[in-house]
Amino acid sequence: MSAETIRDALDRALDAYTVLSELGEGIEDEWSYVNDLTDAWRTRFDEVLVRHGDDDASDETSQAIDQAIDEIQRIEDPHRAIDWLSTFPQIVLVAVGARP
Repeated sequence: MSAETIRDALDRALDAYTVLSELGEGIEDEWSYVNDLTDAWRTRFDEVLVRHGDDDASDETSQAIDQAIDEIQRIEDPHRAIDWLSTFPQIVLVAVGARP
């Protein structure tokens, strides 16, 4: 078992998600959509943090989140970033055992 909590794992994921959303904001016509979507997923993460933030994260959970972060850090195209603004949070939430 890792020494990481769900809060630690989600904090790392949210830091990476911020970078992803900033890349998506580069598409001027999609700015409002990107921000609305980002706000909605951050709200969902906050709900999980309230309920499970202090729970221990398994090694598998941490690894799954690391792999998802690695995947989005490779994204350079703002359109692809927008595609991942819904996908990434769902992967992370499933990894921590929460419903998306």
